[in-house]
Amino acid sequence: MNDVSTLLIALGGIFLLGLATDILGRKTPLPRVTLLLLFGIVIGKDVLNLIPVSLTSRFELITDIALIMVGFLLGGRLTARSFQHHGKAVIVMSITEVIIACSIVATGLFLTGLPLDLAILFGCIAAATAPAATVDVVIESQCESDFSNKLLSIVALDDAWGLILFSVGIAFISMLNGTGNSVDSITHAVHDIGGAIFLGLVVGLPAAYITGRIKSGQPMLTEALGLVFLCGGLAIWLEVSFLIASMVMGVVIANLAKHHEYPFHAIEGIEWPFMVVFFVVAGASLELSQLSQVGLIGLSYILLRTAGKTLGGFVGATFAGSDPLTRRWMGPALLPQAGAAMGMALVAAHQLPQHQQILLTIVIGATIIFEIIGPVFTRIALRKTTETE
Repeated sequence: MNDVSTLLIALGGIFLLGLATDILGRKTPLPRVTLLLLFGIVIGKDVLNLIPVSLTSRFELITDIALIMVGFLLGGRLTARSFQHHGKAVIVMSITEVIIACSIVATGLFLTGLPLDLAILFGCIAAATAPAATVDVVIESQCESDFSNKLLSIVALDDAWGLILFSVGIAFISMLNGTGNSVDSITHAVHDIGGAIFLGLVVGLPAAYITGRIKSGQPMLTEALGLVFLCGGLAIWLEVSFLIASMVMGVVIANLAKHHEYPFHAIEGIEWPFMVVFFVVAGASLELSQLSQVGLIGLSYILLRTAGKTLGGFVGATFAGSDPLTRRWMGPALLPQAGAAMGMALVAAHQLPQHQQILLTIVIGATIIFEIIGPVFTRIALRKTTETE
């Protein structure tokens, strides 16, 4: 078979697999995200090796498209009305859980004997979450509750806080080691975040008033896809955060497009096929051999991050005056971790090549575990908090 036929057969099989996970997800404790990752591992190169190279070679493109859509959908949740209800609580919880998770991981690893610069890096990386997995678990659960709205808002802010924290951590380590790159790290963070916010505003402001005029009351699918791809493509070209850019664009459209009944329904309608391919190929691309190399430091990182997110969610929700169920379950719901952590690890490995092996090995190994078990805890948290509502 040629590459085209192999690619089409693989995509057809993966889409049908997505239907199967929908059914299994309703009958088992595992969310469909975890099932897709597990199926991807089984048919990936480390087990059955059924995924063609023509598909895995396009994983970066698939990832970018999926996350751009996720950013847009998350931005749509950050409306003025939602912030009137729980905006202060979301900001307090998100900042608190990020700082506490970072502090616990960094302190714990340092006390186990890890060098201070490495401990700080792992602490900063631990703050990141996985927006794609969290969003899909919420959509799959069909959960529209105060808890789910807070959770999605926190996840939307988490990557921004995490990126800022990581940049500050890199700058501090540069000063600590006397490498002189602290100014470059801060400048890069300002460019990455500030540029993304500016781009999201530039694309989102005119889009808020132009979209939805062809078909009254609803934006067309072509419009929605055009905006998402345009914003994401420009962000990648300008080398700014495409997740933050698409999220800001979503915020602007959600708050200013008054003539839309719901401006994100078009993306929600086609997001799932992209997510199916994304999670299956992600599972197929995981290096299972990395799990055997995690060791004591990796296990410590996993346990400390779990404790940090759990405690951080509890303390943040307590500071925000949230109900007991939110205090108990917000932290576990934030356990998924994926692409952002990998990106931070790659940047850190580039800046500190002497620590490259241990950084990438532990982050990749931990990511495999958090990608699989994290969505399970998110689903449990959603169920526990909605049972009494």
